[in-house]
Amino acid sequence: MSGSSTPSPGTPSVLRAMNDRAALDLLTAHGPLTRTRIGELTGLSKPTASQLLTRLESAGLVRTTGSQSGRPGPNAVLYEIDPRSGHVAALSAGPTGIDAVVADITGAVVGSCRVEAGPAAKDVGHRTAQLVAEAVNGALLAAGLDHDDLRCTVIGTPGAIDPHTGQLRYAPHLPGWHSRTLRADLAEVLGTPVFIENDVNLAAIAEQYEGAAQDHDDFVLAYLDEGVGAAIVLGGTLLRGATGGAGEIGYMPLPGAPLARGGVRDWAGDDAGGGFQSQVSTPAVRKLAGGVPLAEALADEAVLDQVAAMLATGLAAVVAVVDPELVVLSGAVAEAGGEALRKRVETELTGLILPRPLLRISDLDSDPILTGALRSALTQARDTVFDTT
Repeated sequence: MSGSSTPSPGTPSVLRAMNDRAALDLLTAHGPLTRTRIGELTGLSKPTASQLLTRLESAGLVRTTGSQSGRPGPNAVLYEIDPRSGHVAALSAGPTGIDAVVADITGAVVGSCRVEAGPAAKDVGHRTAQLVAEAVNGALLAAGLDHDDLRCTVIGTPGAIDPHTGQLRYAPHLPGWHSRTLRADLAEVLGTPVFIENDVNLAAIAEQYEGAAQDHDDFVLAYLDEGVGAAIVLGGTLLRGATGGAGEIGYMPLPGAPLARGGVRDWAGDDAGGGFQSQVSTPAVRKLAGGVPLAEALADEAVLDQVAAMLATGLAAVVAVVDPELVVLSGAVAEAGGEALRKRVETELTGLILPRPLLRISDLDSDPILTGALRSALTQARDTVFDTT
């Protein structure tokens, strides 16, 4: 019988690849390191660490970047990830347009572009792919790169891709994105693997990476904006559900809210549609305050009290089922309501016979959806770029 061409676990090539990946992950997390420090952190001997760095430098994955001074003896050479070893694209798509960024493998953003949807975006099929390509091309142009430099693309959208059909669900307000072949069409246009992820799930990844949920493996992110949704993270893993619809709390029936009927494919998603979204979304809060701007609406104590009560009722339903350590409030409504809204919601929840999780307002400075899409894209790309098997 002929032997397999795949290296077996424990063989020298696999062990080398494991050591390579450990060193690359350390350089990604800590920035430039000396050979000695890499050896200390990995437990490798000095000769093995030297061979490893020579190998990675030859492969174009690391490069030298000056030296470390201030210690006895010769200055130690510093090594860092070579940012030219790969690039990724991250996009946030909505009814009004697409935002795109391109970053190198270290996560540094090197180009960005915004493409407005316009009336033509209502055409299905190729128009959506054209808009995505236009946004990515603009970001690549700003970075001085081309498609050959990209390793992965992650796109955040409202709704979620059904894992059984490949079709976008829960986002009828995003015309042109519901083709079963959308991912394949986009991959062909962009020339990279394409992953389409729920925008609120991506915002939760951003909170895990650099936001309010960094120290928590069990949390819920409630995103309160033009629409309302949640991301549920249990044991550090996103809960997606059988159809990708876990966390679609905007459609959740609640006392005082009309039911969202007609199926999620048909519902327009505005404040008149029904469900939790009809109470605490941006349009709903503005309508409650007589149509004034959101910040002005939530500056009104009476409106703030009413929104907090409705928000607490919806969150109570989620907390009763999931029992998270933490609930993070994000989106335009949370940002406008701020600490005053958080305190009121906390007070409303305190009197209920329920687990009482920590309650925080997101403090991310950057767009959480784009940040999460970028983190996801980097994770995917590094698994490929850093694989030296």
